[in-house]
Amino acid sequence: MSPLLPLSTNIHEPQRLSLARKLILLVMFCLTQFIDTLSMSALLSAIPALGASMGMTEIQSTWVFSGFRLTFSSFLLISGRLSDVYNPKTVFIGGVSTLGILSLCAGFVYTTVPILVLRAITGIASAMTIPSALKLLVKVFPDPLEQAQAVWFFAGCGAVANMALICIFMIPSQIGETAGSRKPKGAKWKSLDLVSIGVLTVSFILLIFAVTSGSTDGWKSPVVLILLIISIIMIAGFFYWKTLLPADRAAIPPRTWFYNNFSVLLATALLPSFCIMWKTVFHWSVMSTAIHMLPLGIVAFTASCTGSLSRIYSPKWIILTGLPLCMVATLLLALGGGKPENYWPFVFPAFVLGSTGVMVAFSHMNIAIFQAAPSSMSGTVGAMFNGALQFGSAIGLAAITIETSVEATHGGSHEYMGRAALFWFILGIVTLQSILISIFYDRSTDHKPRPQAYAAFYATQYNGLWRKT
Repeated sequence: MSPLLPLSTNIHEPQRLSLARKLILLVMFCLTQFIDTLSMSALLSAIPALGASMGMTEIQSTWVFSGFRLTFSSFLLISGRLSDVYNPKTVFIGGVSTLGILSLCAGFVYTTVPILVLRAITGIASAMTIPSALKLLVKVFPDPLEQAQAVWFFAGCGAVANMALICIFMIPSQIGETAGSRKPKGAKWKSLDLVSIGVLTVSFILLIFAVTSGSTDGWKSPVVLILLIISIIMIAGFFYWKTLLPADRAAIPPRTWFYNNFSVLLATALLPSFCIMWKTVFHWSVMSTAIHMLPLGIVAFTASCTGSLSRIYSPKWIILTGLPLCMVATLLLALGGGKPENYWPFVFPAFVLGSTGVMVAFSHMNIAIFQAAPSSMSGTVGAMFNGALQFGSAIGLAAITIETSVEATHGGSHEYMGRAALFWFILGIVTLQSILISIFYDRSTDHKPRPQAYAAFYATQYNGLWRKT
């Protein structure tokens, strides 16, 4: 057999693309991010009307939203691992195409059970798009400065969402190939670590289901308690199983948690979030609500355009600029916000400061966490980061019990005391996260090349292939 041609000395070197092609791909990835966000939250305001038209019970109408979030957050890790091991372009195309088809089908459904099933499956399809888009984004923009700008644009995107399917096939096949694409199919299949991913997925489903159900059925419910215990045991089993596997076959190698700043950034992404229907609080019409919320989107998108600052200043200081803004905003909402006359002195400044703080903090957390981990793990890292965000939302749903318990003794749901208690809770969490970033974020690796996870492993494999031929 004739000898193979020598492999390139840089096995991670991506194909160079024109600027126009890079920008088109970036817009496509950002539109996909927007579609996923829209699919998750767009039905919130329509749930009452949807429930009335389909004859849903209150619990069923809640699961129109929660079912999507449950499957979306649970399948992110599978998607991330598939994107790292196989071609992320294939995962991305499959996810976006399935999401479009299922969304179209949901538009023709007029009964409760099919719409709940479709929403749950749509969550799985949506989960396939985010980690694969981030994996492709890292490969399309290998330069650290361009990559930082692309990641913040991806994180802050809120534009029109109609071009994704048209632009999908502009992704070059070389960009979609993973660093380990030369490995045999059997080796790739083993690298998926299906056992541990399956255990973690099931545990997340049970955990989020229990947390969501606890806010409606009560935390003393036997079903909720049993599911919580089972999910915690399964998560502990997952991490133990990780210690028994070789690093190149583990979905989340144990050393992942020891990459510089990775753990503290992931913990900060767990910020609880919840939805307050300000339309109900201030008795706004639909159009008035849209007008009041429009400046928030503009401010948030503008704040997300600070990504290039991460190449000048340490992300630590930028994150610590965003989190205090969130603290001030939460304090304003806790002190006042239940009356129409409180809108301008309390609510509007809180909206502006909170939107700015959240976007600044989370955009630079996103940038920093991708710089902390190897590019070969970008799909898994993206899945873990977005999974942490979704789990924070689940914690926010569970925190609703604080609101209901306060309302039970302070005038009911028509009073603002329960919502104010929620904001005090969030203020405590944001303060704790600011302290964590202040103490544990290490600036020694800022603006330095990211670590290489499997460079030695792949070099060994390729050298062995060369010697055998």
